[in-house]
Amino acid sequence: MPTSEEPSPGRRRADRDRRAGVELSVVVPLQDEEGVLPELARRLARAIDGLGVAAEVILVDDGSADGTLAAIARLHEEDGRFKGLALSRNFGHQAAITAGLAHAKGDSVVVMDGDLQDPPEAIATLWEKLREGFDVVYAVRASRPEPGWKRLSYRAFYRLLGRSSAVPIPRDAGDFGIMSRRVVDHLAAIPERRRFVRGLRAWVGFRQCGLPIDRAPRRSGRPKYTATKLVTLALDGLIGFSEAPLRWAGLLGLGAGAGGVVALLAATARAVLGAVVPEWGWVGALALVFAGAQLLALAILGEYVSRIAQEVGGRPPYIVRERIGLGADRGARRGRARSREKMYEFF
Repeated sequence: MPTSEEPSPGRRRADRDRRAGVELSVVVPLQDEEGVLPELARRLARAIDGLGVAAEVILVDDGSADGTLAAIARLHEEDGRFKGLALSRNFGHQAAITAGLAHAKGDSVVVMDGDLQDPPEAIATLWEKLREGFDVVYAVRASRPEPGWKRLSYRAFYRLLGRSSAVPIPRDAGDFGIMSRRVVDHLAAIPERRRFVRGLRAWVGFRQCGLPIDRAPRRSGRPKYTATKLVTLALDGLIGFSEAPLRWAGLLGLGAGAGGVVALLAATARAVLGAVVPEWGWVGALALVFAGAQLLALAILGEYVSRIAQEVGGRPPYIVRERIGLGADRGARRGRARSREKMYEFF
């Protein structure tokens, strides 16, 4: 056991990494993952040790109700490479990733989930591929140990997104991957609030490639992406990277209008031929068709207007309550610098 005067091996590694500069950052969003954190840390430390690079692991506590933050603090005491961010409440998975990226100092940055469905051992494979000259290497899910309905939903979503998005977004690729520093800096500079990180990653561009990686079963606990959150994420992806829903609404309205004209012509022809046409039948059907088309169009427009209002409001995507082993994020430092510049200009 090291004495109080003698730093622990983890502290010595952290001091060495600070002197050498951080080559690799690993960003891990967490919510109520106290039970899985020791195993995650053990496997991450082994994976990083195998690379032999100066590294840091940024564990982002996204409003956990259990002892996740205390577990992060203990990990930092044992191994200074493990650092923590505690958000002021649950802002969501994508916001937690954004917070981690804003604080990451590495020349390359890995993003992975903390439930061990993204295997830490795959980091070495991603790292080696990145060194071939790529700026982004993302994991393509070769297998998904999930219920059939969820696999089918994911499959349908990615294909719909691929067909409707103006930016080619890889199929079956989640947030797990590694990015170069210039890609991370561009992502951090994007002021968008409702973020769909894998879509923004594709939008930034540069050289990108995918690697098939098997997705493991959840180690413990319950999935944090409920059906509602999955639908919200899907809407963020579709609406944030495509104008197709607006066009679909227009086509639906056009189709409903054409159907109404056809129904009117048919009713007129039957009346001319002497048939009795019950007015309430086709009038009611047309009213329902038009009402449905209008409501759907308004709902889609409302999604866009809602996101415009959030962007105009300028609220940050997250608020940090506590930092463990970390300083302010790059965006905050730039913001303070701009404020000082304005102050000097004023005086």
